[in-house]
Amino acid sequence: MDTTIKESLFKKLKIRSLLDLALIVPTRYEDTTLGKPLVDGATITAEAQVRSIQKKSRQLLINFYLPLYKKEIKAIFFNVTPYHYQTFTPHSTHFIKGKITHFMGTFQISQPKKIAQAGIIIPTYKTPLKASEMRELISSCIKSASLRNLGLHEEEIKTLLLLHFPKNLNEIYDQNKMLKAPIIHQLKELEAYVHFKKLQGKKVDFPPASLLEGSPDDFIKSLPFTLTDDQLETIATIQSDLQNSKKAAKRVIVGDVGSGKTMVILATAMMAYPKKSILMAPTSLLAMQLFEEASRYLKNIKIALVTQNKKEGDYKDATLIIGTHALLHLDDLPKVELIMIDEQHRFGVMQRNKLEKLAQIGKKRAHMLQFSATPIPRTQAMMDSALIDISLITHTPFKKNITTKVISKEDFKPLLSHIDAEIAKNNQVLIVYPLVEESEQIPYQSIDEARGFWEKNYERVFVTHGKDKEKQDVLLDFREHGNILLATTVVEVGISLPRLTTIIIVAPERLGLATLHQLRGRVGRHGQEATCFLYTNDKNNQRLEKFAKTDNGFEIARLDLLFRNSGDILEGTMQSGYKFRWLDMANDEAIIAKAKERAKV
Repeated sequence: MDTTIKESLFKKLKIRSLLDLALIVPTRYEDTTLGKPLVDGATITAEAQVRSIQKKSRQLLINFYLPLYKKEIKAIFFNVTPYHYQTFTPHSTHFIKGKITHFMGTFQISQPKKIAQAGIIIPTYKTPLKASEMRELISSCIKSASLRNLGLHEEEIKTLLLLHFPKNLNEIYDQNKMLKAPIIHQLKELEAYVHFKKLQGKKVDFPPASLLEGSPDDFIKSLPFTLTDDQLETIATIQSDLQNSKKAAKRVIVGDVGSGKTMVILATAMMAYPKKSILMAPTSLLAMQLFEEASRYLKNIKIALVTQNKKEGDYKDATLIIGTHALLHLDDLPKVELIMIDEQHRFGVMQRNKLEKLAQIGKKRAHMLQFSATPIPRTQAMMDSALIDISLITHTPFKKNITTKVISKEDFKPLLSHIDAEIAKNNQVLIVYPLVEESEQIPYQSIDEARGFWEKNYERVFVTHGKDKEKQDVLLDFREHGNILLATTVVEVGISLPRLTTIIIVAPERLGLATLHQLRGRVGRHGQEATCFLYTNDKNNQRLEKFAKTDNGFEIARLDLLFRNSGDILEGTMQSGYKFRWLDMANDEAIIAKAKERAKV
């Protein structure tokens, strides 16, 4: 096939490599193999000679003689057209294909199809190309030698050739007409391998603006608690990154809710000391919370806070500058050697571009660390680590003591008793509604519909939601004085509420498991006994039941993949929107690890 035509067809298929083409396997096969047994229910292809024709209403009855079987067979055609009469003339010979039935000692075939070619298996592909174009492209490109040149193993080559040029479908399909398990396993391995090969060379490293050689040891010793092994391991990894003379750090630290990422952030600031660092948060509440934590545990360094409405300390003189996107609008923000971003995915495209410029120091780069409280499956971490370094903090400093219950309307009275008991203990309750205003499309109350009941029966009920311009003040006021907070998912990431021990999530089936886990993580933040109620009209929901049985964010992320059938995972820097046909991102960890090692990523 001409090179120009080949390139054009690759472009139509949206592929770049021969391996990409090899992995577009047929979706089905047209089997015209001759000589299959003539048995009831079988689909056969056979040479057939027209012995006699009988016209009946809109039907055509033909007696065929099958030389290979030395038998006659009756055929019936419905909705007959002139084509049938012109084609099946007396004494003519054809190749026909159809399903056999055996009735009253006679073989019959209903509506057989005349085919041009017989004795072969024709693959069918689901692509934008014409069937003939696709088959010609495959036959000209997919050959033993070309696949061997790509570094494929002999067994893989054999499997791909078998799929594209089959001789016998029994070698491909099992008894349930599904691809055989060993073939699927090899396709998974190849798909993962191709993915990592594509990413080779895409990871761009820059020299660091400077080495950061401060020590976190004194900070760690001064803490009134012991850091977990995960925290210490992550701190050691970051320290190695910051002292690498060849490339600036570019790492994402993913930690479960309550895993102690803040302590890792503060330890990193001490590793940068005496050089300057910036810590950016997506909301003023989160920035203020981080500022409070830093001020409590970092005694000997100057810290500044910059948000849209509040400034504390002198950011031009500070060693650690904490703030929101308001930092990006400062003309006199000093150049820093370390940039840390909390919940990076919550920043917009324009803000990310400004962050990139902030990290540029001539041809060099500041060290950049991103922190996320949205756990990802280990499989995804392996995939992403081909482009960016990743650390997972999977354990929490203390064992969570949160009970999760799936409840419905019949459980409302016991729920009220629970709320009464918690308020009597000076604990707080959060109720998360799916909507602010009434909607006919959703069979649940909104905040507007429900607030009357709570305000009538309970004291110190607070209300906020995403569009509420005063939400930060409401949350702060609730933290100090409230009993019950009615809100939307605005509280998913936000202010620490140490007295919050109960959360009720209304219509939980409408939310992703990761969001449910983030919301559940708002309660029992200090290890106290807490409860998460999932209030649903679908009490037998298997997804919610599985969620209720685990509080490990990484296992929940895996469950999320299972229930979403993989597909797009995330968006943005770490969020490549993978679409795999064979790989199961929730379960194929061993296959992905093997492919990564093989591709030497």
